[in-house]
Amino acid sequence: MPLLSLLIWIPLMGGVVVMLAGNQRPALARGLALLIALVTLALCVPLVTGFDNASAAMQFVERNPWIDTFSVYYHLGIDGFSLPLILLTAFFGPLVVLAGWEVIQTKVHQYMASFLIMEGLMVGVFASLDGLLFYIFFEAMLIPMFLVIGMWGGPRRVYATIKFFLYTFLGSVFMLVGIIYLYNASGTWSILAWHDHPLSMPEQTWLFLGFLAAFAVKIPMFPVHTWLPDAHVEAPTGGSVILAAIMLKIGGYGFLRFSLPITPDAAASLDGFVIALSLIAIVYIGFVALVQQDMKKLIAYSSISHMGFVTLGLFIAFGIFRETGATQGAGLGMEGAMVQMISHGFISGALFLCVGVLYDRVHSREISAYGGVANTMPWFAFFAVLFFMANAGLPGTSGFVGEFMVILASFRASFWYAFCAGLTLVLGAAYSLWLVKRVIFGEVANKNVANLKDIDRREAVVLGTLAAAVLLVGLWPAPLVDMMHASVGELLRHVVQTKLI
Repeated sequence: MPLLSLLIWIPLMGGVVVMLAGNQRPALARGLALLIALVTLALCVPLVTGFDNASAAMQFVERNPWIDTFSVYYHLGIDGFSLPLILLTAFFGPLVVLAGWEVIQTKVHQYMASFLIMEGLMVGVFASLDGLLFYIFFEAMLIPMFLVIGMWGGPRRVYATIKFFLYTFLGSVFMLVGIIYLYNASGTWSILAWHDHPLSMPEQTWLFLGFLAAFAVKIPMFPVHTWLPDAHVEAPTGGSVILAAIMLKIGGYGFLRFSLPITPDAAASLDGFVIALSLIAIVYIGFVALVQQDMKKLIAYSSISHMGFVTLGLFIAFGIFRETGATQGAGLGMEGAMVQMISHGFISGALFLCVGVLYDRVHSREISAYGGVANTMPWFAFFAVLFFMANAGLPGTSGFVGEFMVILASFRASFWYAFCAGLTLVLGAAYSLWLVKRVIFGEVANKNVANLKDIDRREAVVLGTLAAAVLLVGLWPAPLVDMMHASVGELLRHVVQTKLI
């Protein structure tokens, strides 16, 4: 079986095996899930070594007939945009299994199977080159996340689950209408063929708005962001990690794969609208994060603020091209947006795991329930401070690289874009340091904190792996940028050329 299919179907079929084999044996379910996740991660090695960074063409392509009546193909392939996100997905597979190793005690086989199936579906989203296949993977991955929050979530899990499902499903209905329209207009489901298909301005505008409805909810952008804090607060730790680290990135990927290359003229005319929403998310949601008393809510709002850099980096390309007539700065913004997606995946996933470590011991997410954690959990404090500093954009960590690239590119479009985006460095430092001061440092606040035990080997492996990733990207981002450089150039070729009929 070709490599991309293996990356999709091994975790999918593995999830089914874990579901059946681990029904009465939780230890077997955990072991099988970890083995399958590690095999999936190992399969990424030939994917990376065989990938040609200099080529903008799709690689590892698979194309087989699927539904002949409607000319639907099982069409897969990757480029410099999808490969880093697939690697990120596979990277978090074993970490999520380890994170729930001891915490999840009920229906262990179903929990582990849900994450494996979700992993396969998310890889399918990033690898799909057929529009209908993309939509099926895009919608199907909601089901296991729906179950994870609904079955292992907090007291208000039903409310959070329904809200999560309605927001994401209703948004994607508009994308489905757009995909069907493109099929009728072009006679094919091929996403790559849609990139070159000419469309009138009204057609592009309606298609752009349909895609925006789906991908803005996924990121999520202001003002359709309200489902995310509720979902994070009620989700178990593993659910929060996957939601923040991977699922939010599908919105940014959708803009790269659909909105910008298929409807470039509409995107250029509405870029100010998207940039305004991005800057509101960066600044306003940063202030909202500053007043949160629940650690998970603070990190959730922080995610919304930091993901605003993704849409800002993607859409300032049009302003830069109008101002300078060149695409160099535009490419820098797009590469910064991609680096920000990968970096945010590492940092947000690590932060939610840190909250999970504390919650497993104290059973509270309230900031006021802690204080002086560094006195009893020094190794945990080391990792937590590192991740919160990265969240604030500390140079030398991955959190600095993507944001700096986007801010630098923003100057070429407008000083005020860069000024507003730069405020997140102040706000990010404010809420990150404020939380660290109240939770990690100071005197021991209560008996619960005084009796805490430091992280064990399993937790140290998970947090240590993420710390290494955050520092590696922060100190040496070149391999990641080189991987996507050719694809950014190809996308800019579509963006600067009109597709008007």
